Amino acid sequence: MPSTYNFSLQRRADYSMDLQFLDSDGAPLNLTGWTVLSQAWNEARTQKYADFAVTYVDRVQGKIRLTLTDEQTATFPSEIHYDVLLIDPSGFREYYLEGVGYVSEGYTA
Repeated sequence: MPSTYNFSLQRRADYSMDLQFLDSDGAPLNLTGWTVLSQAWNEARTQKYADFAVTYVDRVQGKIRLTLTDEQTATFPSEIHYDVLLIDPSGFREYYLEGVGYVSEGYTA
């Protein structure tokens, strides 16, 4: 089962989230050779809003950064659903994280 993490962001603003993946013993998951993917969708998964950009901050320590641009968040509704998929070097795919992003309106232009 993936872990759940909900977050808040503002429409028309850049957003980033730093994550560290740990194994079942609590040790950092070495992401060398792994691929990480993440997308934002509506709850029914009938409309994709964006692909998160993934930056590998420290693969050995299992650290990544997910980012969205202000152009991407400009079209978001009040709620997005996302997950984070990890693919190991052998091609095994597993969802590690999922949740809801609550989008508020930014007022300053």
